[in-house]
Amino acid sequence: MGAPFTPSQPGFGKASEFAMSRVTYKIVQHDGGWAYTVDGVFSEAFATHAAALAAAKRAATEQRVPGRTEAIEYETPDGKWHTETAAGGDRPETDVEDTP
Repeated sequence: MGAPFTPSQPGFGKASEFAMSRVTYKIVQHDGGWAYTVDGVFSEAFATHAAALAAAKRAATEQRVPGRTEAIEYETPDGKWHTETAAGGDRPETDVEDTP
């Protein structure tokens, strides 16, 4: 198991203190067909541009669906355990870039 997670600032986990993140799905030619990519990671290849675009739109929509609010626990380097709430509604904004 890796090193314990260390928050970067006091109050970590309070959604109101952070700007909403953005996830951009980009349609690209890949592996003899078309795919979408997010932060340099490729989806599977699709036979057509239209199929890749539809898949990217579907993934972008699913990314915005809220989850459950959960309690999270983490240990700081000084060995202390902390419990905080991770808001299930804290979802990124998404968009799809398509330049055929």
